Amino acid sequence: MATAKQAEAKNLRVITGTQRHHQRSYVESYKKIMEGLIGEITGGTVYWNQNMLWFRDRQKGWNDCEYMIKDWVNWKWLSGDHIVEQYVHNIDVFTWFSGLKPVKAVGFGSRHRRVTGDQYDNFSIDFTMENGIHMHSMCRQIDGCVNNVSEFIQGTKGSWDSSTMEIKDLAGNVIWKYDFEAEKANFKQTDPYTLEHVNWINAIRGNKPIQQASETAVANMAAIMGCESAYTGAETTWDAMTASPLDYTPKDLNLGKMDMSSFTVPVPGKPLDK
Repeated sequence: MATAKQAEAKNLRVITGTQRHHQRSYVESYKKIMEGLIGEITGGTVYWNQNMLWFRDRQKGWNDCEYMIKDWVNWKWLSGDHIVEQYVHNIDVFTWFSGLKPVKAVGFGSRHRRVTGDQYDNFSIDFTMENGIHMHSMCRQIDGCVNNVSEFIQGTKGSWDSSTMEIKDLAGNVIWKYDFEAEKANFKQTDPYTLEHVNWINAIRGNKPIQQASETAVANMAAIMGCESAYTGAETTWDAMTASPLDYTPKDLNLGKMDMSSFTVPVPGKPLDK
């Protein structure tokens, strides 16, 4: 966030890969919510439940560090665990739409099916936001389970669901729906991963401000709060985590042999007293 301020001072244009901010269906949904179509936001739930991501078995000739780097998405010191590496996008949608950051998080997670690495394969986090409303966060990477990658936001007048890109009133009537066919008819480019680069280049050429690092940092810190609460079983707070010296990076990065016994799966709480 400090670096983002430096970027602004230097008149730089910064995007961060949060492609939903450039996806027209999300942008138009955001506008409708800002216009008050669902009223005041009172809470929501965000999901990224999918099959297991890729992994790489260790091959002959790979040293310890080389193996972990090639299998980076499964190691918490390299990826931050999937709640940070992947699921940050869904958390970002809620913090973006609400304009709020979390003040505390309580959650749990576990490791059931992960083949390599030292991270979890599921998390469930209850975030308390600045104004006291709650956002529930659920992510999972396990084959053979029901999948859902979407966001749901509840308001005093209605709700928004990104799985259908609809806004409904409190009686369940659809009062707005994003028109995907009109988008296809009116725009040559509809891919958000491309549009984020298009918008970035246009901002540079047109000398228009764009700086997304600050908002991405909020979502990233929220994900870290949820991750650490699940790992430890403790309540985490924004103030404590932003001041924390926590660092999973190995002390010896010799790109060779490493102490593999130090990479353990976190276990929350403490053993049952006998």
